[in-house]
Order: sequence, then structure tokens, then C-alpha cells
Amino acid sequence: MGRATTRTLRACAAVAIAGALAWAATRPSPSTTAERLEPAASPAAALGPDAAPDDDDDDKPSFRLPSGAPAALGCADAKRVIVQVRQGLAYPPGRVRADALATSVADWLDPHGLWSAAPSTPVAAALERRATDLLRELESPRGDCPAARQVGDVLVRWVGDLRRQFRARRAASSPLTLEAALSDAIVDGDVASRAAPAFAALLGERVGAAERGLGAAAAPFVQAAEDRFFPDLDGEGWARAVLAATVRAYVPLVDPHGAWAPLDEEASVYEVDLDAHPPVELWEKIARTALGARIESGALAPLKNGDVVLSLGGVATAGLPLEQMDQLAIAVADAHGPSEAIVVRDGETSPRTLSLLVDDGESAGTAREDLPAEHVPYGDGQVDVIGIHEVRDDLGEQMTRAILHAHASATRVRGVVLDLRGNGGGSTDGAIAALGLFLPGATLFPMKRRDGSLETERAPEPAAAERWTGPVAALVDGNTASAAEMIAGALAAYKRGVLVGRPTYGKGCAQEYQDDDAHAGVLRLTTLLYALPDGAPVQRVGLAPAIRIPFAPLPGEDASGESEAKLADAPPTWRGPDVRDPDVLAQAENAGGTAWPAPAGGAIGPCRDADVCRAIHALAAPAKPVSRTAAAKGR
Repeated sequence: MGRATTRTLRACAAVAIAGALAWAATRPSPSTTAERLEPAASPAAALGPDAAPDDDDDDKPSFRLPSGAPAALGCADAKRVIVQVRQGLAYPPGRVRADALATSVADWLDPHGLWSAAPSTPVAAALERRATDLLRELESPRGDCPAARQVGDVLVRWVGDLRRQFRARRAASSPLTLEAALSDAIVDGDVASRAAPAFAALLGERVGAAERGLGAAAAPFVQAAEDRFFPDLDGEGWARAVLAATVRAYVPLVDPHGAWAPLDEEASVYEVDLDAHPPVELWEKIARTALGARIESGALAPLKNGDVVLSLGGVATAGLPLEQMDQLAIAVADAHGPSEAIVVRDGETSPRTLSLLVDDGESAGTAREDLPAEHVPYGDGQVDVIGIHEVRDDLGEQMTRAILHAHASATRVRGVVLDLRGNGGGSTDGAIAALGLFLPGATLFPMKRRDGSLETERAPEPAAAERWTGPVAALVDGNTASAAEMIAGALAAYKRGVLVGRPTYGKGCAQEYQDDDAHAGVLRLTTLLYALPDGAPVQRVGLAPAIRIPFAPLPGEDASGESEAKLADAPPTWRGPDVRDPDVLAQAENAGGTAWPAPAGGAIGPCRDADVCRAIHALAAPAKPVSRTAAAKGR
């Protein structure tokens, strides 16, 4: 496939899967993963999931239509991927606990709560018994994988029993209407308390009722439901599924920002929402039913809210794991030409076929809006407060428009404040492009691979009219992370901007997307540690603002005090060399460094957010600065 390795630096919440966690909670969401980097094959390009080489659509991954089959890996291929992971990490991998592996495998193996994650399943117990052997076999470069086959044999018997219960209830008469059979979102229920035999019977009841309501038209979708919920695999087939789940569980246990996904589900490891041109969304929210997926909200015409999608792009949706359902929607949206959707609409008893020809202009998600800006009165002028909620690939373009607006303002703009509070990161490329507007041509972040080799990025040099040479500051808090920390940290390292707020999250590592060596899936792997331009570490340390203000948590923000330093098995701290460009540093110092002018007349505000006004008042009369690289206290 030859994926371009793009760097992603999004702060990851603790996604290491250990302990008795609920099934749904242990399947890491793409929104909690790292940011993009450049290709491992091209060291100069590799920066992590945050940095993409360019915005050319040819670099965007194209996702295939999923098959609906369980992810599978042979023994040799599973070993090959594990070797790649252990050798490719930016730091020596730690020891994996067998009990944590068993719990995570049970979660990844079971997309519905029928096979290994449901209460009383014998498969979970088999995984616990064989976890140590599974781990040893997987980490050994030679030998077979008998432990996976032993678990596979248990699955043959267990899933076979569930399939028989499903078929028996499907064949029985039921008073359920077609609408009731298709509307109940039973697949996404609480699997931690749902007995698999009862759930299998419930699925059979719903599928049987839908089959009778739709008649012969239901046949391919009924068969898909049985094949996906209750695969008819032999012991070797189930062993391959166990090995795929084991690899998927293993990666985040040695790399809390990492992930592996099979090609049918590879979209789940990418930060597709960070792309300059993200995929069109066919819907905002769906609920999986026994025979398809009901659109809850945000349907893109000709789809309608309430439609039960039986098939999309020729792929039946019954029993698709969430990851495959998401990839299916992206693949169909990105298809060149029309695709078909077969749906059952409210009040109808026959499926209808819709032709989908997605136009990028149809979705608001494909059109990037300008960054939100507030113009705060500042004496006889104003301060432009620019909200940056995530660092997308096109942040440089968005920031350029914001700076051009500032230059064109009828009221003199005395300074620019970048509001990075709650910004969990994003694209390294986006961060570097944005920094070019404030630090044109500056050498930026030294990055170290495990072999000790260093790579350094340089900010672009935009046209003079697009640059901002006036005062700048950044608002940060405990949820400012990764690519957002890059922006704030580089401004401070070059004495170009003041950091205001609370100590940051401390994610100073970057991930790369790589094809796996088995040609079976895609890896997101932490391959680089980065430092600020002056060499100051970020990983596990974060940024300590020069002006401390205990900002109140933003609406919906995590106020638990989580940080990279508290993340199990997070990469180690790394201090790099000072790579600052002397000329750029001298220019910043000659221009007054981080000094802000006093507001003429002293009037500041009002502000929509009282904390923003507090920060601007502090900038106008700054307190004695503290070292930004001091140990982050009072998170």
C-alpha cells in the first residue's frame, strides 16, 4: 500500500487496556489517539501522526470496503507485526502483563458482546488460562501458536451453541412488528451485564421478525447477520481471529499512543478529522440494530433520519463491528462515482434502493470555517483572541486568514492571543505551518529516534503580508497537549510569545502510520520523541506558563488532572539539543521579546470569557515570570 507516514501528536487519554474494564470502554476511540507523522521510509519526513508531508489529496489514505469477517492473522504474521512494533518504538518496550493482555484480547476479539466479553463465557476463562503462553508465543520469533488454537477450539463450541439458539428463536413466530424489529438498537447495549445466550435468542427474535416483515428481500441481510454474529469457523479459523485480537491488544500495552488495525478497519487508527479535506459524513449518529444500522441524526440526502441502512456500497451492514461500519461510510463517501444504499424507511415494508453520489460541497464537514476570533477592546485598539480547538493539517491556512483579518482591521490590533486551552493536539504539519507566521524560517523541534538519529523541522517563510510581527501570547491549560504544546512551546523558546494559564499535559512524542510487515493492516506507532527548539523536554514534563492563572475548566473539559506523566507505560522524558536559529532569536529579542504594550487609557474588555480578560490584564502588567520548563506543579 505504501502509506505515507504522517505524524500525529494528539494527546492520548489513557487508552492502555488493563484491568476489568467494560467492553465498550476498552475499545480505543480514534478521537483519543495520536496525531500524524511522515514516512518512516523517509526520516526527514517522519514527524508523527501530527505532521503530514503536504495537503495533496493523493497522500490521503483510501479505505477499502470492509468484508464483515473477523480480523484474522496467521501465527507467522502475528509474530512479524510484534517484531516490527518492538523494534520500531522510540524507546525500549516494557513488560506486558499477561492478565492485562487477556482482558484486552477478550474485548478486541468480541465486537458484539457474544463471544469473549459477555458474562460467563468460557472463552474469557480460556484466555486467562492461556494468556502467558499467548504472550510468550507472540514475542518469540519462532515456533507455532498452540495457545491460540486451544482458545479457538473453545470458541468453536461456544459460538456454535449460540448459533443454534439464534436459529431456533429466528424460526419461532413472534408478535413483533417490522418497525419494532428494526428499530431496537440492541447491538450497542451494555455487554458487561448481558448474558450471551439470551442475547443470541433476542437477535434471533428480531431477525426472524424482520425476515417475515420484509419477505424474500431480507434473505441476504439475514444471512449476513448470522455470518457476522455467529461465524461458522473451525478451530484454526478462530485461532487466527484470536491472534489478530492479541496483536491489537498488545500494541497499546507497550505503546499507549499506538494501535494496530486490520485493513478492514484501518480508518480507526487515522485521525481523519484532522485532514484539510476530511471525508464527507453520511450521517452524524447511527444505532446498530439486528439487521442493519438506523440513522439517528445528520443524514446526508437522499438518506433520511430514521432510515435503517441494510446495505451500503454493496456491503450488508448487519453485524458489522463499529470500526468496520465507520470505514464503510468513509469508503463510500470517498468513492469516485455513485454508490447504492438499500434502506427501509419509516412506515414502509419494502426496502428501497438509493443512489448516493457524494459531492464534497454537500457536507459542512468538508468546508473549513475560519478560526473563531473575539476582538477584545484594549485601550485605543483591540486584541484578537483566536480560538484553536484542535490542530488540523490546514491550520496554517486558517491562521493566515486570521492574521490577514487582523492586518485589515479598522481598529488597530495591539496583540494576538492564541487560545489553546483544551486543545489536545493534531497535525504536526499544521503546527509547523502556523508557527511560520510568527517565526518565519525558524528551526523548530529536534526529534529523536530509538537509534539516536535526530531530525529537525523548519518553519516555512510566508509572504511578509501574512506574518504577524506584533505581540503574541498563548493561553494553555492541563488539556493543552502535543501539537498544541509545540505551538506554545516554540513561541516561548524563541522568546516570541508569553504562555498564560496552567501547566500543560506533557506529550512530547510523535507517532507514525506504517503498513505492517505482514501486509495485513496498519500500525500507528510512537517512533519519535521531540523537544522544544531550545532543547527543553516536553514528554512527561509539559510547559510551565510564565504567567500562572488557574483557568476554570472549559465546558465539557476533562478536569481530572490527567497528564502524560500519569499514563502507564508512557514514553520517557527526553531533553534535546538547542537548535534555535540565532538570527530568528535575535530578531525576537530586538523587537522587544515577549513584551506587550500598556493599553492607552488602561481599558480592557469586556470579554465573553472572564478568564480571557484576566489573561489580557496579566499580559498588560505581567507578573514576575517563572521558568517555563520548571517541573509542572499544581496541575
